[in-house]
Amino acid sequence: MSETILVIEDEEDVSDLIRYHLKKSKLRVIVASDGVEGLALAAEERPDAIILDIMLPRLNGFEVAKKLKANDRTANIPLLILSAKGEADSRIKGLELGADDYLPKPFSPRELLLRMQSLLKRTRPVVASESTTSGPFVLDRTSMKVMLDGQRIELTSTEFKLLSLLIGKGGAIQSREELLHEVWGYRSTVDTRTVDTHMRRLREKLGSHAAYLETVRGEGYRFMAPAPSI
Repeated sequence: MSETILVIEDEEDVSDLIRYHLKKSKLRVIVASDGVEGLALAAEERPDAIILDIMLPRLNGFEVAKKLKANDRTANIPLLILSAKGEADSRIKGLELGADDYLPKPFSPRELLLRMQSLLKRTRPVVASESTTSGPFVLDRTSMKVMLDGQRIELTSTEFKLLSLLIGKGGAIQSREELLHEVWGYRSTVDTRTVDTHMRRLREKLGSHAAYLETVRGEGYRFMAPAPSI
């Protein structure tokens, strides 16, 4: 069955353009023309990913993103924000609200498609069952679940992949550029603040265990593996 993408966009020519290119890649596309309709469709359809405009009638995109992440039925749906608001503050706000990616208008349909394919790829479950344990962390890559001191913590697919990658590197430092390539699938250098924003959100969810994720000034990030018990 084709994966379903919900496009929340009030400009008909833009939504038609997005629909055309996504359908060419065998993706099912549903469209909402305002924020309220978009929220309703997201809860009803539970799409595999959402493309969300910011300047929407009835309810703007930032409010839609906030409500999507507050609803258990839609909280973990990957979200790509697409907006004419391309300023850094606007991008960061979208990411802080839980968006997995941000693409400013005007945009290349090819780039949008590549970003969406990358987003879908990293949210698909791994075929082979694989579990990793490191200190208080237990990661199940099949179900994308994380247990911390025996309690499950809710992570987005991007946060899970970021944590999983850092743990899997065994304490080796990962640059922001390497993380953008491995987690987001970006081949070229883009705004590395995307990594910092997601890392900040991940640390907030880890609470007192956030210290396991170390910032190496001028280099990047690494997972501080616990010392083996004797």
